Amino acid sequence: MGDRYQRIMSILTETFSPALLELVDESQLHRGHHGHTGRDETHFFVTIASGLFSGQSSVACHRMVNAALKGELDSGLHALRIVVKRD
Repeated sequence: MGDRYQRIMSILTETFSPALLELVDESQLHRGHHGHTGRDETHFFVTIASGLFSGQSSVACHRMVNAALKGELDSGLHALRIVVKRD
């Protein structure tokens, strides 16, 4: 896996101590689409479960994940598809 993949895994693990964390690089599915720069590691799909999401709305959970990954989003991560599992 690439550098961005490793960074995202580290950030999400350190931030949320997830019970479940799955990360899939979907960049290859977007070649030729608007927003794809030809670089790898631009589009990811994350499934995450964490006790920190308990009692939070889906929108709040997505905002938490996006906030944690702001640095990656600001530096070339183009798209992040998120599935949050709550208790």
